[in-house]
Amino acid sequence: MSLAAPETDVDPADPRASAGLSLLVVGGTGQVGSDLAALAGDRVEVRAPGSAELDVTQAGGLVEAVSQLSATAREAGRAPVVVNAAAYTAVDAAEEHEERAFAVNADGPRMLAAVCSSRRVPLIHISTDYVFSGMEQRPYEPEDSLGPRSAYGRTKAAGEDAVLGSGALAWIVRTAWVYGAAGSNFVKTIARLERERDTLSVVDDQRGSPTWSADLAGGLLELARRVAGGAGPSRKVLHCTGGGETTWFSFARAVFEELGADPQRVRPCGSDEFPRPAPRPAYSVLSNASWTESGLTPLRPWREALTAFFTEHGAAALRA
Repeated sequence: MSLAAPETDVDPADPRASAGLSLLVVGGTGQVGSDLAALAGDRVEVRAPGSAELDVTQAGGLVEAVSQLSATAREAGRAPVVVNAAAYTAVDAAEEHEERAFAVNADGPRMLAAVCSSRRVPLIHISTDYVFSGMEQRPYEPEDSLGPRSAYGRTKAAGEDAVLGSGALAWIVRTAWVYGAAGSNFVKTIARLERERDTLSVVDDQRGSPTWSADLAGGLLELARRVAGGAGPSRKVLHCTGGGETTWFSFARAVFEELGADPQRVRPCGSDEFPRPAPRPAYSVLSNASWTESGLTPLRPWREALTAFFTEHGAAALRA
């Protein structure tokens, strides 16, 4: 078959240690949200509700959650910060259900940012490489012109505009090609297909930077600590991905290597051989210069992170 692209306690000596911080992670049971809650451990007062508990499209619940965060954090002498990890990420389904995607990816962040602004609580909003056209030949910088080519990308771009125009003290963190232990993602799909298929073809004409959600969560926690301490970056839009770049084909071969399987079983193909409802960016590499120039710790190289991911979670669990 062919396949195309599709979200421990901190060491006290680690600069990402975050005592004195209270976090509300909206979308807290997804890939990034669950890893952020786990990484924070008992050093951070963290609430990470999923959509069943806190729906980003429901204003009343957002008002209650942010108000409670603000009151309890300040009563305890902690600094409150909201991280919005909620998103409608079904890229192909969004083409047919753009109204629903807009509600989650644009209206939700708009309401959340408005509440944060009124309660004077900083907000970190997670966005995506899909806001760009993918037609460039060099890594995208935060200030580059947007040009989303899919409903998902359009709704995420609208969410960015809503947050930045809300008056809230807010930062946008764009990332790309996220995988982790929670939910569905490319790595878990490839691990399953390795067991089910003798060979598989994966597109080799789309480039990006795989990002382990646990590494991204560490970066977000470091940023939240900076924001909580009143030293948030002057740049309001940042890029944060795993280091380096690759194609989905080479990424899939790396997954096979981690599984102890023969990577030659993965064969390259073009995007035209695997048509999808939503167009994928041909070039999704985001420059991490804005992140490092803001004094934040760069994420490790993507290949090193993939090995660490398999070491922590084990190939057998991913095949299950």
